[in-house]
Amino acid sequence: MAPAGLPYTTKIDPTGNSDLDAALTSSSDLLSLQKTHAVGPFALAGRIRNDYARLTTALESFGYYDGQVMITVSRPKGASTSVQASMDGQDIGLPLWLASLPTSETLTIAIKAKTGPLYKLGAVQTVAADHKTPVVLTPPQQQAFGLKTGAPAVASDVLAAGNNLDNALKEEGHPLAKVDIPTAFLRPTSHTLDLLYPITIGPKADIGPIGLTGLDYTNPRFVRRRMTVSSGQLYQPSKIEAARQDLASLGIFSNVGAKSPDKLAPDGSMPLTFTFKEAKRHTVGAEAGYSTDLGGRVGATWTHHNLFGNAERLKLTALITGVGGTAQQGLGYDVYADLFKPDFPGRHQNASFRLEGIRQLFYSYRQTALIARAGIVRQLSRRWNMSYGLAGEQEKIDQFGVTRSYTLVFAPISLNYDSTDVPSPLAPATHGVRVSLSGTPSASFDHGTTFFALLQANASTYFDLANLGISAPGRSVFAFRGIVGSVQGASTYDIPPDQRLYGGGTATIRGFRYQGVGPQFPHSKYAIGGTSLDAGTVEFRQRFFKNWGMATFVDAGQVGSGSAPFTGTVRVGAGAGARYFTPIGPVRVDVAVPLNRPPRGDKWELYIGLGETF
Repeated sequence: MAPAGLPYTTKIDPTGNSDLDAALTSSSDLLSLQKTHAVGPFALAGRIRNDYARLTTALESFGYYDGQVMITVSRPKGASTSVQASMDGQDIGLPLWLASLPTSETLTIAIKAKTGPLYKLGAVQTVAADHKTPVVLTPPQQQAFGLKTGAPAVASDVLAAGNNLDNALKEEGHPLAKVDIPTAFLRPTSHTLDLLYPITIGPKADIGPIGLTGLDYTNPRFVRRRMTVSSGQLYQPSKIEAARQDLASLGIFSNVGAKSPDKLAPDGSMPLTFTFKEAKRHTVGAEAGYSTDLGGRVGATWTHHNLFGNAERLKLTALITGVGGTAQQGLGYDVYADLFKPDFPGRHQNASFRLEGIRQLFYSYRQTALIARAGIVRQLSRRWNMSYGLAGEQEKIDQFGVTRSYTLVFAPISLNYDSTDVPSPLAPATHGVRVSLSGTPSASFDHGTTFFALLQANASTYFDLANLGISAPGRSVFAFRGIVGSVQGASTYDIPPDQRLYGGGTATIRGFRYQGVGPQFPHSKYAIGGTSLDAGTVEFRQRFFKNWGMATFVDAGQVGSGSAPFTGTVRVGAGAGARYFTPIGPVRVDVAVPLNRPPRGDKWELYIGLGETF
């Protein structure tokens, strides 16, 4: 029968160096394994012996080469005196002493580390692979290397210096450069550590022939046009890595690699091969959402991620809308086909095309429409982009029993700035600014020709309370949003109802149903719509534990019948909500109430969706 296990607790005395204390804590098996099943006396004695070596290595990694580790095992106070109360962890009789103890006792293991003198770096030499010929570093190489005589002999710094120099040499165009692990010479009398780094620099080289492997459906010519490195360019790992990441960002590959051989080509260049593993070309998804004003929204999507082999993405979506909802009179639909084509008509710009059929049965109007859109998004810099395009719409709108048909043409253009640095629109921002300035010149036909333009500015910013030192990064964030819109060139009744401005809902003022803010037809909850809009939001977002969070917010805004914003009746809503954070974004549930509810307005609103509202 195996000996019974001995439970114990471990305590490590602080050394006064918080980083060293953290290293000792993470190195100790006694500490990390104490909550597992109790082990027998001989296994526990072995664990104690192993900790001496692990903790000594931690001391040496911080430059304490004369340090000493002491481990003491003690019985609880008041234990029987027939067996001695404590024993040193290095005592040869430790296993037998442990075996003599009652298994009902919980032992205390105390660890104390004496650091001794801190060793400093002595002579630091860089030599050729023969360990004899000195290698003189240039000033930029020396700056990357960073080690100087007299600095603390911290192991992580010693290793990092070699890695940094290796990277710097390769970045200078030496693909075969290599900095080996240094040979260390301990000098106890002077408390110094001498280092000898063997270095191979090798010749400079340009990128040679670039090979592509693993492209089954993707057009190699498209990949080569997309590539940001080329043959004849100086071999620099940072630019090769940037090219790899750019290809991976297309979304059609599950893996992209870049590798080079271990020797140069006969012409002195360094060949380069990009390896690809293509992702699934077809995916099927579901889409769902709910709010008390717009009701339920549910449907399915089918996506082809590489339609013609040039990373074109075709997305087909069919949704049922208006399932319930205080702003709805019945079920509607939204069916569309989206085609996205990257690098069209050139690099740094993408084209998108959409054909959409919609039916919306709002209380304000009933609409059935066919819409065609084409647009280009051009990346101006890392944070700036602009978009422009053309759209046409043929629609039929019924309002108060009067049915009219409209033909409209639009030419939207926008300028956008984003410094939030989030990986996707669904990821919550914790810092930075988003700004969008847009103008949409439009023409409406069939009931006389009306020309008008919708001008709109949206801005949001985010402030992390970690900047004030009162929370962990990304845990407590204030978010602010502002919206200003104006229709120029036409009055309210000169433009179709769906082109007017409306307030209420998640996009403007929560607590009021969609189209519930602004001019209303007398004695009804039918919205007329307006030609000016302004709204603002203050929201506080707090994360709890790993996946949970909450938010509180206040929204305010107004819709006016003139083209100048900041006219009309100001409506204010407030609310709170819960968040559950998933890998693709937070699931959001918000409840909001109007603080100055209009006649026939809703008393509260519920919103469920994916991602933050802004």
